[in-house]
Amino acid sequence: MRAEFTRIRTLPATWIALAVTLAANTLLGLLAATDTVRVATSDGQVAVSQLGTVMLAPVYAFLAVPVFAAGRELRISLLATPDRNRFLLAKLLASAGTTIVAAPVLLLPGLLVRHAAGSLPAEMTAYLLLGLVGGGFAVLTRTAVIPLAVLLALPVLVSPMLAGLLPGLVRLLPHEATLSFLGTSTGPALSRTAGFWVLLAWAVVFVGAAWVATVRRDS
Repeated sequence: MRAEFTRIRTLPATWIALAVTLAANTLLGLLAATDTVRVATSDGQVAVSQLGTVMLAPVYAFLAVPVFAAGRELRISLLATPDRNRFLLAKLLASAGTTIVAAPVLLLPGLLVRHAAGSLPAEMTAYLLLGLVGGGFAVLTRTAVIPLAVLLALPVLVSPMLAGLLPGLVRLLPHEATLSFLGTSTGPALSRTAGFWVLLAWAVVFVGAAWVATVRRDS
């Protein structure tokens, strides 16, 4: 696990993603607190703080950390670690540990300026579970590009297109479940408890699939 922590710490993408996430969270917190910027929607002008997808956007920059950590040089790591179970456990623990350490630093400035520090535990949980989804996805695909592209496309392209046709399905997608869990969804939402369990289920599915693929496909 020490090697995984070292690799995450020395990846340039890690520090770039952390800097972007911190800046974005702080900026959005300031905009939400001052209500100086409003976004035009079909329902008129809406405050930034009421747009859950916008407020959650920094998490997609942060996802580069677990995704790149899981997908980068995966084949080389597999050759160097004969025990596949130990290999994946170390990778996931290092990714989760990085999230737990970094998330308060990244989230608190933005939460403090909008007087929402009480939501830090929920925000940290969302970052952790989405990170596990992205990390498991990266192990499955053996690349960092596909998971990031798919996870970014879901809120930007897929949800808007399907929201009117299949709202019941859309609210089960990872990012929509996250918004429901955080209580910031603007569409047909799950309860906060249901949102948590759906997001947890996504994390379990992707981590489980990554584990099976690593043990069987990469043995």
